[in-house]
Amino acid sequence: MDTRVICRQSGLCAALVGLILATGCKRESSPAPGSAAASDPPKSAGPITINVIDAAGTLQLVQDAMEAYRAKKPGKIDKFTFTKAPAPELPGKLKAMQSAGSVNIDLVLGGTDILAAGIEQGLWTRILPDHLDVFPHVIDNYTDQARAMQKLAQDQALAVVFMPAGPLLEYNPDAVKAPPTTPAELLAWCKEHKNRFIYARPANSGPGRTFLMGLPYLLGDKDPADPLKGWDKTWAFLKDLDSCIEYYPSGTSATMKEFGEGSRDMTMTVTGWDINPRALGIVPEKYKVAAFKDMTWVNDTQFMIVPKGLAPERLAVVLDLMAFLLEPEQQAMTYDKGYFYPGPAVKGVTLAMAPKASQDVIKQFGRPEYDEWLARFPHHPPLDAKAMVAAFRRWDEEVGAQKTNK
Repeated sequence: MDTRVICRQSGLCAALVGLILATGCKRESSPAPGSAAASDPPKSAGPITINVIDAAGTLQLVQDAMEAYRAKKPGKIDKFTFTKAPAPELPGKLKAMQSAGSVNIDLVLGGTDILAAGIEQGLWTRILPDHLDVFPHVIDNYTDQARAMQKLAQDQALAVVFMPAGPLLEYNPDAVKAPPTTPAELLAWCKEHKNRFIYARPANSGPGRTFLMGLPYLLGDKDPADPLKGWDKTWAFLKDLDSCIEYYPSGTSATMKEFGEGSRDMTMTVTGWDINPRALGIVPEKYKVAAFKDMTWVNDTQFMIVPKGLAPERLAVVLDLMAFLLEPEQQAMTYDKGYFYPGPAVKGVTLAMAPKASQDVIKQFGRPEYDEWLARFPHHPPLDAKAMVAAFRRWDEEVGAQKTNK
């Protein structure tokens, strides 16, 4: 069984980041501004080790393609080190490394949560237009919806996978005979079945943040783009819902484990978090998904992000790797086991191009209703970086303060 999805947000993963910081990974420090190393052309130093931090489970989608790059271009990368870290913990670690002038992380893989936090703190290298020569047609090559999501990067990252996300309700059909179809019905069900509904902390959970950002559309709030002044109904609803929720796990993996084991009867999900845990046997295959009436899809994307401070010769290799991962052959691998369904962010990449194992998973565990829902309901990008950070902070302070990380 592929268990990579389970480790994604564990405490052990955070410890491994600390190990990287302590050892320094035996690599070059970043050149000081104005030094000769910063201004001279990159020098060829032979194959190097590239250190990758995964803050969202993206490795499940791209690790095989990254290893294919290493095999096809042996003169560039000797090996990869792969480490996982919870998104909320990574910005502080990166900022400390950058302040010390020794950046030991070459590439961050993450979602809109880590992207937004890093933009707010000024942690990321500007990719476009500074390196347009490496990615001359990247914007044109994206699908329409992925191109809209790319705007969230503010030129500081590149989308590598795309998912229409949710918010969706996943439930045990033996315990939930008539799933809720509106927020009001969800609240009523939760109060009648105390502690049987669960969702994870939005700052470190795709389904959690999709639920958070989808509610303003479902509830008719005055401004879905303004979590501080435009979400009066959303914040009131979440505080009321809190009364029947035991606690909020720190990440989605823990949520799905409890849900799959039968400790909970219903949870928030998105397309990938529905398909993948059932394919891995974490959640029973028979569990069902329901859509809210008149929902708005809050789309999701995972990005390739480069921390500031890389030496030029290392940056050149990382950028070349990123361009490789956006080629159609590598994009077809992102169908994976449905984790970020469908997966590809670039145009013209179909399921028929994916490995047979991916095709088999989607055939068995996919949902035929998804195509109908994707066509029927409108789509919208998530909040921009500043608003998303504000929404996470307010949820942490006003909703989850006493019940998170139990």
